[in-house]
Amino acid sequence: MQFDWTEGALAEGLRHYRAGEFFAAHESWESLWLVAQEPEKMFLQGLIQVTAAFHHLQRNNPLGAARLFERALLRLERYPASFGSVSVALLCEDIRAWSRALEMGAPPPHFGSVRIHT
Repeated sequence: MQFDWTEGALAEGLRHYRAGEFFAAHESWESLWLVAQEPEKMFLQGLIQVTAAFHHLQRNNPLGAARLFERALLRLERYPASFGSVSVALLCEDIRAWSRALEMGAPPPHFGSVRIHT
C-alpha cells in the first residue's frame, strides 16, 4: 500500500484529525484499515487508536483515552522512525507526553499536540 496523504481517505482523515474531528478521522482511516495488509494494517490501527483516544477525551473519558494511547504505542513503537511518510518517532513522543499527563492527572497538552508529521 502506498501512503498518499494528499488525496483520498488518508487526506480526508488527516484534515479531520487536524481540525479536531477525531471521530470523523477514525472513520476515514478505518475504511483503509479494513482492506489493508500488513505492515500497513497495524500502523493504521495505531493511528485509529490515537484518534479514538482523543474522541474519548472530548467525551470526558480520560481512562478510556489512556488505555487507547497505550494500545496505540504498542503498535506504533514497532515501526521505524519514519513509516508511511509519517514521523513515527515524533508521534510516539507526543503520545507518551499525553499518557504521562493523564497518569499524573496534570492538564494535558493541547489536542493538536499529537502531531501526525507527514
